[in-house]
Amino acid sequence: MSGNNGTVDPTSQYGYIPSRSAALIFLSLFAISTLVHSAQAVRYRLWFIFPTAVLCGVIEILGWSGRLWSSFSPIASTPFEIEITCTIIAPTPLLAANFVIFGRLIRRLGAGYSRLSPRLYTIIFTTCDVVSLVVQGLGGGLAATASDFAGANRGANIMLGGIVFQLIVIIAYAICAIEYFVRYHKHAPVSYGIKIRDDKSAASNDAVRGTFTPKLRLMSYGLLFSTTCLFIRAVYRIIELAGGWNGRVIHTQVYFNVLDGAMVILAIYTANFLHPGILLAQTEDETRSNSFSMPLQTMEGA
Repeated sequence: MSGNNGTVDPTSQYGYIPSRSAALIFLSLFAISTLVHSAQAVRYRLWFIFPTAVLCGVIEILGWSGRLWSSFSPIASTPFEIEITCTIIAPTPLLAANFVIFGRLIRRLGAGYSRLSPRLYTIIFTTCDVVSLVVQGLGGGLAATASDFAGANRGANIMLGGIVFQLIVIIAYAICAIEYFVRYHKHAPVSYGIKIRDDKSAASNDAVRGTFTPKLRLMSYGLLFSTTCLFIRAVYRIIELAGGWNGRVIHTQVYFNVLDGAMVILAIYTANFLHPGILLAQTEDETRSNSFSMPLQTMEGA
């Protein structure tokens, strides 16, 4: 887009010139969290953190590096393309970490209250997450490299479809999680007629009821908060892309910084401070308590 004097409008790509200070702050925050996640993954031997939280951090670093570059060269196409593609897909691996952690939480509290096994939670929701990632990445790539406005719109529509799918996945995951915790607290297993026991000697993990310790409670609150942040971010992105490349939302920098950047920062740091390596680790006292406890409840038909 050119100005009246024939020069290129420096706000033609973003609708504004990206804030250099904001880019530096977010870049630093994501770098710190990513390094801490890497160290925590090694410390607690939780290798799934690398393709989830660490990968999210690395992609966010690339995306915000693109915004920082754009603050110096707002009309350059390469940093704009990097920013579009990376910031749209980066939170997706972090969401996958929530799915894995929830599956492990179910193992601790008892699979009898869940409609899906912990393994199926991980497989189904992570697979959906990967599909969403691929669709968003494809759309972002098409939008970033489009030679005309029509091509950019096609890419944006594909990205929009990927994020809508991701939002549906988040909602489905939240419904399953809510049902699980309601059933756990009401002592209502999915399959009636089974006995829910505290002890590990039960015939199946489905029939074991774990203790909802303070650490597991914190882990649950962390998942709730992180998922809420990623939900808000997905809703914002849907509204942003639905408004088109010339829409008011996509051209308002503070919306992006707060509803995208800040939401992902909150989610990724929640995983640092409320880390599964600490909160899901079973202490010796907890193991002994589970091993010698008596049957908790006999359900209907026992």
